[in-house]
Formats: sequence, C-alpha cells, structure tokens
Amino acid sequence: MSITVYTTPTCGFCHQVKDYLNRRGVPFVEHDVSQEPQAAAEMVRVSGQQGVPVVLIDGQVIVGADMARIDQLLAQRTSRPPRLGVAIAEASRIASTRGIDLPDGAYVGRVNPGSPAAMAGLLPDDVIIQLAGQPVRSDKDVHRLTAGMRHDETADVLIWRSGQTIGTKLRL
Repeated sequence: MSITVYTTPTCGFCHQVKDYLNRRGVPFVEHDVSQEPQAAAEMVRVSGQQGVPVVLIDGQVIVGADMARIDQLLAQRTSRPPRLGVAIAEASRIASTRGIDLPDGAYVGRVNPGSPAAMAGLLPDDVIIQLAGQPVRSDKDVHRLTAGMRHDETADVLIWRSGQTIGTKLRL
C-alpha cells in the first residue's frame, strides 16, 4: 500500500477525503501535519504545498479533495501490478561500471518520495537482495516478483547497505 493522507484536525476537506477513502474500504496512512513536523516537511517536499489535504497514491500527488483524481489513481492501481517506486539496475553492472564491490541484486538508484520503497526506508545505493522470501540476483527478479504481487500486500525485503544486511517490510 502506498496511500498517505496529510491532514490537520480542523480541515473540513481532510475529513471529506478520509471519509471518502473509508467508505470505499481503501486503507491509508494519515499524518497530522500540525502534530508531526517531520510529516509536514515531507508533505512540502513531495507536493510543494503547505496546505492540506495532500494525498499520495503510489507516489502521485493530489492536492485538495479531488475525488475524481483519487478514483482515477485507485482504478490504475487495480489494472497494473504494484510498483515499488524505485529506479533499479543490475547491481553487478553498476559495480563493474563504478569499480566497486556490490552483492548480486537490484541496485537502487532513486527512491520516489511517498512510494512503498520510501515508506519501507530504502535509500539510493541500497541493493535489494531478497524480496518476499525469494533471492534477487538482478533488477529483472524484482520486476518478476512484483508482477505476481497484489496491491496492499506486505512483503519482507532484505537489502544490502554499506556492507550490512538490513531487513524491512514493504507494503505495496
């Protein structure tokens, strides 16, 4: 899952968006930007906006209570496989190009703000070495594995970061 709603308690449009998503049975993570300075900074960084509500659906930004756009993005989620929200490449190719040692896996070049990968804590220069209990030897493995997953599914991920193996959970 990667639906995040940035709100404040006194925002009427925020309540409309949350009620709309709840009525449709769509799970989301809510951040009250009046109480969470880090969430407020993240909202401004990803949207360029200081006003609420801001909704992130799979990394796509919606400013305001734009229910038609919410419906459009929710429909897209069901018609295509979930996405991690990263730009990846074969780690062995990156290692040989840069002359560095990396394990086999999917090298993370970019992480999209608000994406499932960002929410799971992945960072540029990480290497995904396992996804959903399956070994990852290249970026192709990540694409193959995510194609078989459902939206809102949670998967264990092992990443290699600066010589250490780190486990995290990724919610698509």
